[in-house]
Amino acid sequence: MNATLAPGASLHRIAEIVRNAVLLGPDAWQGSLPADQEANPPVRPNLLPNDRDVVELFTLLGDRQTPYLLVGGIAMLRYIEGRNTEDIDLLMSLPSLRQLPEISIREQNEYFIRGQFRSVRVDVLLTANALLAEVQQHFGTTHRFAELEVPTATPEGLVLLKLYALPSLYRQGLFDRVTVYEGDIASLLQRHRPAMEPLLQKLDPHLETGELSELREIVRDIETRIARFEQRKRD
Repeated sequence: MNATLAPGASLHRIAEIVRNAVLLGPDAWQGSLPADQEANPPVRPNLLPNDRDVVELFTLLGDRQTPYLLVGGIAMLRYIEGRNTEDIDLLMSLPSLRQLPEISIREQNEYFIRGQFRSVRVDVLLTANALLAEVQQHFGTTHRFAELEVPTATPEGLVLLKLYALPSLYRQGLFDRVTVYEGDIASLLQRHRPAMEPLLQKLDPHLETGELSELREIVRDIETRIARFEQRKRD
């Protein structure tokens, strides 16, 4: 199901989008877990995200002057029409996250935390990663919602995050997620025309050998498809 997040929308709309994704996404179907998850099933509280909790999450972030950026699927919806998303993704430092002890930590690794704020799942990308820190420092803007202003990644910042994730997704063979991420990149490029070479250069120090060339090839393919699409529209 597609969703939109229009300028000036209420934060209640975020709750609705996340709630719809939980209700209508693959996890809503009853049945056995995949074999690789049966031994360690993912933690999923039996809750639907409610409007009050979403509003209070962003209100707390603002009241405590916590540095963060909204990223992920909800941030994407400020720029393009897109898919539903089951959680709220934030980019921040670990000390900033500690300003919100109300977010309980479910999973944690070096650069990522999966948390829970009451009924809302919150995924946190940590700025201990140098590229993520650069995105927070240089690729943020502010979007006005009906209730308050929310620091949000720019289209360029979202492209950086998506491109940075792609090599790992390819290595893991996660084709479904690769398809989603490449689709997100294509939509951002088609709508917002970011200058890609400077972004690729920013990625270079954070990539393994050969990955920059692979990403350039992916970007060229996306740009070719966009040009073909737009030519057909003109015809």
